[in-house]
Amino acid sequence: MKRPEISFEFFPPRNIEATFRLWDTVQALAPLKPNFVSVTYGAGGTTRELTREVVATLHKHSGLRVAAHLTCVDATRAETLAIAEQFRDAGVKDIVALRGDPPKGASGFTPHPEGFGSSVELIEALRETGDFNIRVGAYPDVHPEAANAAADVEWLKRKLDAGASEALTQFFFEAETFFRFRDACAKAGIEKQIVPGILPIENWKGARRFAEACGTKVPAWVIEAFEAAERDGRQDLLATAICTELCTELLENDVDKLHFYTLNRPELTRDVCLALGIAPETTLENVA
Repeated sequence: MKRPEISFEFFPPRNIEATFRLWDTVQALAPLKPNFVSVTYGAGGTTRELTREVVATLHKHSGLRVAAHLTCVDATRAETLAIAEQFRDAGVKDIVALRGDPPKGASGFTPHPEGFGSSVELIEALRETGDFNIRVGAYPDVHPEAANAAADVEWLKRKLDAGASEALTQFFFEAETFFRFRDACAKAGIEKQIVPGILPIENWKGARRFAEACGTKVPAWVIEAFEAAERDGRQDLLATAICTELCTELLENDVDKLHFYTLNRPELTRDVCLALGIAPETTLENVA
C-alpha cells in the first residue's frame, strides 16, 4: 500500500496550558511529514486573532506548510480580505475557505450587512486575488442545513467551480459513507479531489456530541463498541483499531490523502499513522 499524503488540523489555544499542548502536538506529529497543517476558527469567528497569530508562528518556526481557516462570520468583506492579506504577508498561501458556524446562541447563519453571503462569494474573492490555494469543506453525511444529499453535492460543486482546488470532508464512521459521497460527486461532474476527514476518537462522549451537531451518522455498532470499551477501559485501543481499519479501507479503494482532525491531542493520530506504516522521518527543531 503506497504511503498516503497526510495533513493535520489544529485549533488555536485559548490559554497558556493549551498553548503548550498545541506545541507538543506539533512536535509529536511534524516528524510524520504532513503535506500541510490547518488551523481553525472558532464558532462565530471567536478565535480570529488567535488563528492569525498561530498560523504566522507555525509558518515561521515549524517548517510546516500551514493552511489558515477563513470564514464569513461576523465581518465585512473588507475585514475578511484584510485578514487574508495578513496571512499572505506572513507567507501563508493556503486557505480553507468556509462559511463558518454562527456565533453561540444564534439560530443560524446571518450574513454581515457588508460581508460575504456565502462561502462561494468568499472563494470567488480569494480567487480574484490570485494569492492563495483554496480548500473547502464537504459533507458525506447531509449537512444539518442542507435540504438533502444532492443539495450538498451541488453546493460543493459550486465551491470548487468558484476556485477551490480540493475539498476536505467532515468526519464519518464508515468508509462506505465516503465512497457513496465520492460516487455522487463524480456523477455530478466534480473532478477535483475530495480528501476524507478522519477523527481519531480521543473522547467518545465528546465525539458523539460533535457528530450529532454536524449531522454525522453514528452507526449502532460504533455506539455499542464504545459503550463496551468504556466498561473495560479499552477506549483508546478501540479508537485506534476502528480508525486504522477505516483508513485502511479507504486507502485500498483509491484514496491517497487523509486529513486528520487532531483536536490538539496527537497520541491517537500518531498511533493510527504508525499502524498505517507512516513512520516518522525526522525531529522538529526550532519551535518557539
